[in-house]
Amino acid sequence: MTIKLIVGLGNPGKDYQSQRHNVGFWFCDALANLYTGTFKKETKFFGDVAQANIAGLSVRLLKPNTFMNRSGQSIQALAKFYQLAPEEILVVHDELDLDVGTAKLKVDGGHGGHNGLRDTIQVLNSKHFYRLRLGIGHPGNKAQVSDYVLHAPNKGELVQIQGAMVDALQVIEAVVKGEVDKAMQNLHT
Repeated sequence: MTIKLIVGLGNPGKDYQSQRHNVGFWFCDALANLYTGTFKKETKFFGDVAQANIAGLSVRLLKPNTFMNRSGQSIQALAKFYQLAPEEILVVHDELDLDVGTAKLKVDGGHGGHNGLRDTIQVLNSKHFYRLRLGIGHPGNKAQVSDYVLHAPNKGELVQIQGAMVDALQVIEAVVKGEVDKAMQNLHT
């Protein structure tokens, strides 16, 4: 099955722009740049939406404006309008359980404590969507997690995260075409 919607998770607004929690937004911005998509505010979808032609296929890019904990509202509104199945959706998000600079693809699974994923799973009533997990590392202490994700990475970490995004961009066409196994093999080795 092909991917028709790529969602970057993050928090809207200038205050959050450079925070680790916004790597999903960064990835969607990079996709829009690469595939000449322009984001427009779409109030009926509670987010910013761009149209891109990736691997000859029409794909929508979405950056929810609902804040992380309510990401599902935006995703559901767009998915329902365009009658998209969960397996036609790729959600891009920050991942504490991966080292900084690591990118991994995954289908299915739980939310792992990620509030954006938790809300998305609940609202779609399905875990069966694709995820692109961009590693931001872990602060080492569970009590520091919310503070950690709401701060900008240091310069070295930023370079590593950008490297992981470049790696992921190199397999995005295979992902969109539904060649996820091939994309995983290339990305994970």
